[in-house]
Amino acid sequence: MTTKWNAQNSDPVSRGLMSGFPPALDKRVQSEGELAGSSFPQTRWAFSHQRELKCTVNIRRGAGAASALSKKLRDDIDGVAFTTMEGEQTTWAQSLDAMFTDGIVILHRGAIVYETYRGALSPDLPHIAFSMTKSFVGLMAAILAHEGVLDEAAPVASYVPELAGSAFADATVRQVMDMTVGVKYSENYVDPEAEVRTYGIAAGYGKPPKGYDGPHSIVAFLSTLKKQGEHGVAFAYKTCNTEVLAWIVQRVSGKAMAQLLSERIWQKMGMEEDAHIIVDPVGMAACGGGMNMCLRDLARFGEMMRNRGVFNGHQIVPAAVVDGIAGGARKEDFAKAGYTTLPGWSYRTQWWVSHDALGSYTARGIHGQVCWIAPKAELVIARFASHPVAANGNSVLDKVSLPAYAAVAAHLMRD
Repeated sequence: MTTKWNAQNSDPVSRGLMSGFPPALDKRVQSEGELAGSSFPQTRWAFSHQRELKCTVNIRRGAGAASALSKKLRDDIDGVAFTTMEGEQTTWAQSLDAMFTDGIVILHRGAIVYETYRGALSPDLPHIAFSMTKSFVGLMAAILAHEGVLDEAAPVASYVPELAGSAFADATVRQVMDMTVGVKYSENYVDPEAEVRTYGIAAGYGKPPKGYDGPHSIVAFLSTLKKQGEHGVAFAYKTCNTEVLAWIVQRVSGKAMAQLLSERIWQKMGMEEDAHIIVDPVGMAACGGGMNMCLRDLARFGEMMRNRGVFNGHQIVPAAVVDGIAGGARKEDFAKAGYTTLPGWSYRTQWWVSHDALGSYTARGIHGQVCWIAPKAELVIARFASHPVAANGNSVLDKVSLPAYAAVAAHLMRD
């Protein structure tokens, strides 16, 4: 009989995953095979333990003291009621279980008002951010463009001539930043023939199957991608864009992504813990989804963005850069992607922008990772999760989560 999994019976602690020295065979989580950490419910342990399963490099926080986060915990958030996009009545507390939440922090006016950890996660343990990584890469590119180091209007091949024969050769840097490149690449995670599967092998997320003769590095994979359609006419979410952008950022800065993020964000902000990022077989960071960080540090990052680049009294990111992201892009380009749960949204510089009354925009990752920033509500919600469904768009993840965020915002704005 097939198990019907829920937040309780999939809990990795109660199931005893990776307990014992060594763990019993049926309690192990491994890189591949039947007990692979990429398969649910093993993911509920693996998403908080990527360093034990993959090659990574540190994003150092430096030797300085951690920046303080004040706490004003509230006991009235769990009971906040709302209606999902499918018309079901539920509460904030119930939604956390429905999302297979591993941890969540709510910052209101800069203070922690709600914080919980579940499953294998703890405050000092990094969790994989998946595609929230893209938003960090987009931010680095936007900073370099603001500084005049990077020209958004320049063709990709002018920075990375190795891509002269690929789909990206005549795309502009801005088109890559906003994912409006015409490239043959499928992001369908359940299609075994989709290009995202080959990308995953090249990026070091998984080992190649027997007989595999494809690319073994991110840069080798990107060089194989061919043009499909025109550039600059429609948004299409494709992780290959982020890897191209990361290649450009690292090429023009002369620094690896882990070093850039350490110098520009982690050290400047006084993060609590080092982060880390998965690297491919040649040591290049997997910038499409390989970052791992602690939850409070993700919340700090969101708070910095909410305050137009300011954190702890310091201008970490130029305000103009944050404003450019929060302002979004052309809604008509985004609409062509067909996200029914995100009407009126756009995608700008690797961030998802709602254009709602709260001015909210978000970094998002598969399986429920989110950093939701609502400036007009003075609110940041940072969440790590291990939902069995990967994609957010048009799925239960959006249909429950987006109304939940709005309900909490309305509740807190009454004060």
